[in-house]
Amino acid sequence: MNISIVCIGKLKEKYLKQGIDEFTKRLGPYAKVEIIELADEKAPENLSESEMIQVKDREGERILGKVSDDAHVFALAIEGKQFSSEQFAEKLDSLATYGKSKVVFIIGGSLGLSDAVYKRANELISFSKMTFPHQMIRMFLLEQVYRAFRINRGEPYHK
Repeated sequence: MNISIVCIGKLKEKYLKQGIDEFTKRLGPYAKVEIIELADEKAPENLSESEMIQVKDREGERILGKVSDDAHVFALAIEGKQFSSEQFAEKLDSLATYGKSKVVFIIGGSLGLSDAVYKRANELISFSKMTFPHQMIRMFLLEQVYRAFRINRGEPYHK
């Protein structure tokens, strides 16, 4: 399986980079993983509603430029569906079974995702109703993808 994580913003925190590198390495035997970091739009602190939409639209155009037509797209959104680890594993296994070898996860910037990205997404998923830094979610996502492969292969993993 080819897994891409398309995200807005550069990762700066060393501890998160180390965690992401570790899970990317662990995923090596199971899938080809690519993390695509896109620059966030420069914007003033206090934006009007229309300015926020413009920023999300510009980021969304760059995100969608990295998504192929044949990819199954999960957009991470607070209003998305929440999965247990087992349900998520089953979902990835089902995609592989039915020939969807390209999976893209999209993590937006601090303002969220554009309407165009929401429309392109096959599914919206959420890790929680709580808000997390989008840089931290990258590591959570990679850990859950790794856990899903371990579950699907019947390999032991910490519960």
